[in-house]
Amino acid sequence: MVLRGENETRSGPGGLRRRSLLASAAAVGAAGAIGGAAGCSRTAEADGTVEGGDLLEQLRDRGVVKVGIAGEVPFGYINEDGDAVGEAPAIAEVVFKRLGIPKIEPVPVEFGALIPGLKVALFDVVSAGMYINPDRCAQVLFADPDYLMLDAFIVKKGNPHGIQDYKDIAEKGLKLASGTAYAEIDYAKANGVKQVLVLPDQVAGLEAVEQGRVDAFAGTNVTVFNAVKGSRRAESTKPFQPMVDGEPAYGAGGFAFRLSEKNLRDAFNKELHKLKESGELLRIVKPFGFTEREMTDKTVKELCPT
Repeated sequence: MVLRGENETRSGPGGLRRRSLLASAAAVGAAGAIGGAAGCSRTAEADGTVEGGDLLEQLRDRGVVKVGIAGEVPFGYINEDGDAVGEAPAIAEVVFKRLGIPKIEPVPVEFGALIPGLKVALFDVVSAGMYINPDRCAQVLFADPDYLMLDAFIVKKGNPHGIQDYKDIAEKGLKLASGTAYAEIDYAKANGVKQVLVLPDQVAGLEAVEQGRVDAFAGTNVTVFNAVKGSRRAESTKPFQPMVDGEPAYGAGGFAFRLSEKNLRDAFNKELHKLKESGELLRIVKPFGFTEREMTDKTVKELCPT
């Protein structure tokens, strides 16, 4: 099951895309493996490993953490100056500084390359607002979610078909589009939508709606809202909670770490919870369109029960 209520392969203003991941990942992964033993100040086991991973200590020694992002507004993208901006990079800057790592270095890839790139050490953490679900939890360690998102549609001005949720699309036989690897594709099909046109991103989705090629484009409410700003021919619908098999499909996103790096994940989680408790998290993400409605106390254990 694909998933990230989009957070998947889009590009925003100044966003970059990297389609040659497989060619570069092997070399970078090999370099990471060679350099992995350096800078370690924790006690190692007999086989040279550290229980829970020693990446946190390495990053402190190095002074920089590489973060994988997927070029999606407002979750994480590269601006015209080559800096990582968006909800997730903004959180990363604060948390990693508090962990003694003063700099983040963005590594932009396609959304589908985030988990493979993390596994081969192309970067140290996924900072892309990735949706947390059981399939992904089997591959990476997630921090607790830093947001909980509802869905929405891009539709023509005035919403002529009265679209409110996925069942409206199915029952009225309307044409729906969504983005590459968007969770919304699965949500739509689970609600009876027979076919979903897959487009590169929300920008392409806006164009498809404005040109009448589709009746609606599905994405998260924040992404959709940002996409229609300034459009004279399209608007966003009211946010709604997607349902699958009668149960809420929670669009909760967070940071992902390699399975071997529990120490780093736990340290990150501790600082993240401090931000939540103080209210600072909302202040950090508010400039990117996030509101109190997107804040959540859900945990990764709730989203990925084992």
